Amino acid sequence: MRQMLIVEDLSETRHWLGEIVMAAFPGCTLHEATSQSSGLAQSTRRHYDMALIDLGLPDGSGLAVVRKLRMLKPDTICIVTTVMGDDASIVGALSAGAHGYLLKEQPQDMLTAQLKQVAGGIPALSPSVARRIMQHFQRTGPAAPEVNLTLREREVLGMIGRGLRNAEVAQVLTLSENTIAGYIKDIYRKLGISSRAEASWHAARLGLGTSEAP
Repeated sequence: MRQMLIVEDLSETRHWLGEIVMAAFPGCTLHEATSQSSGLAQSTRRHYDMALIDLGLPDGSGLAVVRKLRMLKPDTICIVTTVMGDDASIVGALSAGAHGYLLKEQPQDMLTAQLKQVAGGIPALSPSVARRIMQHFQRTGPAAPEVNLTLREREVLGMIGRGLRNAEVAQVLTLSENTIAGYIKDIYRKLGISSRAEASWHAARLGLGTSEAP
């Protein structure tokens, strides 16, 4: 982990997150953005190994930055760092393609340890967030592993798993948005799901969303 991006509008919190990143990955280079617009601009300038992104930015949601990075630089590990631990925020971040979700209320040493684990392939999730995710999928239940998706449906599901929106999937596949919406409807029916968060989970379970990048 060498090139790191922090998208956070509060200078004190930005400095605090910088200390955590430097403790987890000594010698890395920090880049900063203080708003959604500057985060989107930074997304196009260089390749980042990891990005810590706040949700509540002064000019919009940090999820736009997550989506932009997932589309342009799919290898960048996007981790939401926020004070918002509600279900809607967590589901929204996972649907956008975030690789982790850390609450700022955690002690600094715990956040450092969680970031270190990312290098070993362990998701960066606050304990309370991990419990919410488990409870969600215990309620919805996994789809049968032998679910019969066509090759095109698997392709579309993989892109949803990466956080792409319908218009972006349509652009990549040179199809209309209506056609993509039809594929997604069929995917939801076959998997027995009703949200993009569940679709992202199934994409990961089926090994889609990373190796099938457009």
